[in-house]
Amino acid sequence: MTRPQAAEYLGTSHQFLEQDAVTKRHGIPFIKIGRKVAYLKSDLDSWLMAHRVTQ
Repeated sequence: MTRPQAAEYLGTSHQFLEQDAVTKRHGIPFIKIGRKVAYLKSDLDSWLMAHRVTQ
């Protein structure tokens, strides 16, 4: 999916994902092919599960 689609899926902005791709602060996985950036839903789901907080 595209960065705007991934941002909508995660409930955040595409600017947040763009910044994270540069800083790697949150480690959200993405694929870069040339100048294009893509996100796999399965990668985003895994990332969400890894950062889930349980009480």
